[in-house]
Amino acid sequence: MSPKNGDHHRSTALRRVPTPGKATLLAIGKAFPSQLIPQECLVEGYIRDTKCDDPAIKEKLERLCKTTTVKRRFTVLSREILDKYPELATEGSPTIRQRLEIANPAVVDMAADASLACINEWGRPAADITHLVYVSSSEIRLPGGDLHLATRLGLRSDVGRVMLYFLGCYGGVTGLRVAKDIAENNPGSRVLLATSETTILGFRPPSKSRPYDLVGAALFGDGAAAVVVGADPVEGKEEGFMELSYAVQEFLPGTHGVIDGRLSEEGINFRLGRDLPEKIEGNIEEFCRKLMRIGGLGDGVGFNELFWAVHPGGPAILNRLEGTLGLEEGKLDCSRKALMDYGNVSSNTIFYVMEYMREELMKKRKGGEYKESEEEWGLGLAFGPGITFEGVLLRSL
Repeated sequence: MSPKNGDHHRSTALRRVPTPGKATLLAIGKAFPSQLIPQECLVEGYIRDTKCDDPAIKEKLERLCKTTTVKRRFTVLSREILDKYPELATEGSPTIRQRLEIANPAVVDMAADASLACINEWGRPAADITHLVYVSSSEIRLPGGDLHLATRLGLRSDVGRVMLYFLGCYGGVTGLRVAKDIAENNPGSRVLLATSETTILGFRPPSKSRPYDLVGAALFGDGAAAVVVGADPVEGKEEGFMELSYAVQEFLPGTHGVIDGRLSEEGINFRLGRDLPEKIEGNIEEFCRKLMRIGGLGDGVGFNELFWAVHPGGPAILNRLEGTLGLEEGKLDCSRKALMDYGNVSSNTIFYVMEYMREELMKKRKGGEYKESEEEWGLGLAFGPGITFEGVLLRSL
């Protein structure tokens, strides 16, 4: 969970002045299910739980687990759940009802824990939240998780709710863009943005006809995150740590099939095109330049003058982005650390990256490395189905 309010407060002399009217991150929190799986234990557990007796599949999964760079992950799935729902590990079983029985309450439980940690750091009562943006690709029901979450947190009944379903890995940055628009167009508003994901919908026995299932088993994890977004932090009550200066979304025409997800009676099936890293690599530089231009940063500003909070879809994407943009070693350390510590947790992961980035920037200030002109600006990026790029020009306060 995130620290209590005050743990992240800094000397006023080292803080930049917030831009009037600009949406600002005021607090951040995270939460995870209790089941922790070290990566070195994953293969034996997965093979046992799915009753797989194919040595070629086991060998491939072992190889994938090493190349993902993930060290540990959290998961809702447990021995108790598999004992209660053995059909989840049975090929061809219609299990969408069972999966949702597990996923729907689990994602709201995690979202509530992350939101409470975030509100605790923020230091104001939950009743001061005016809007709720809730992001998940892991639950399906009416009313949606946004209402269940608002009730659990004791938010007021006239809180303005927005539910963002099935966006995948870029959903967290989409949530930031939506929260930014709400905060900047409703003076005095305070937006709680919560994201929560579980891999329950996609868990299934391995099959040679679905090679991507093994990639998912080796890479994805469960968890939740939350931030409070608002403009014009209240002196003495709030302290923003990062401004959302400008936000841009863009899709690449003709790439609808590169990331393909289909909901069926057996859960959700994903297929990832091998050309995904290349598609991102071929378009990322212009997207970043476009975002910088919109935000008023000229072409003379180099990529290495910025800090980077990038959704770690996988190591191949980070490596290609690093090479294409000519980033110095260490620029994507926060993304690599989030991937290592939590895996790819879909929409949540960008917030784990941003929390690490906050710690890194603060460490530099405390260590005397801080200079007013350095690392004021950064880019928050995520990629997902579409292929869709989401980007936010960030300003460290």
